[in-house]
Amino acid sequence: MTTREIQASSFGSAAATYTAVRPGYPGSAIRWGLPPDARVVLDLGAGTGKVTEALLAQGLTVHAVEPDERMLDELRRVAPAADARLGPAEAIPLPDASVDAVCVGHAFHWFGPSALAEMARVLRPGGTVALLWNLRDDATDWVARFGTLIALGAQDSTRYESPSPFAENADFTAPVRQTFAHTQRIDRAGLLALAGTRGYVLALPADRRDELLAEVAELVDTHPQLAGRDQFELPYVTEVWRAVRRNGADHA
Repeated sequence: MTTREIQASSFGSAAATYTAVRPGYPGSAIRWGLPPDARVVLDLGAGTGKVTEALLAQGLTVHAVEPDERMLDELRRVAPAADARLGPAEAIPLPDASVDAVCVGHAFHWFGPSALAEMARVLRPGGTVALLWNLRDDATDWVARFGTLIALGAQDSTRYESPSPFAENADFTAPVRQTFAHTQRIDRAGLLALAGTRGYVLALPADRRDELLAEVAELVDTHPQLAGRDQFELPYVTEVWRAVRRNGADHA
């Protein structure tokens, strides 16, 4: 297996931890990514259901599609109201023109090129694709240092990328971008667990992973913004890219 394939398949082993410590998505970011009349939405690459939960909170009907059965089992536990389906982004198990929007939470960088055509297929004309990433706000010193530490394990890993493929895809309008600030309240154990859910950290040899997590623990125990505190705020910026599914006549 390639490094990318190893990392992509590693998340299921940490599904429950992922649910416990990965941040959710602010409702304002979710709403901005949807058309005003959205009723039925697909959460693609749904993981353990972070976006699914936010969509359900908006009163929407949600199809959640995820290729890892262990992650999908966790999603079914935390979001039983969703229609959870096993499947890849490159072969979405839904009919043509069956959803008003497709949301992708921190997963687009794992998709193959054919996923764009599949998203266009299941979207109704005028529907939207919303690509969301929860990015740590490195303007805070300890957050920047935390990011540097865990990035040391990221050799050869798949990193965040802007959705440039949409710019060359005739099925969609050019994507527009918006950001939404929010925070996650977390403690020492939670931050260590959060570091351990990164795909490239999960894929490290056990001794290197333990070494990296020990460095994170030292940061928490010694940094003046963190030392001696039971809990602290981890700031995030949710970045959303939104594109609209064109009508067939728009590019015929």
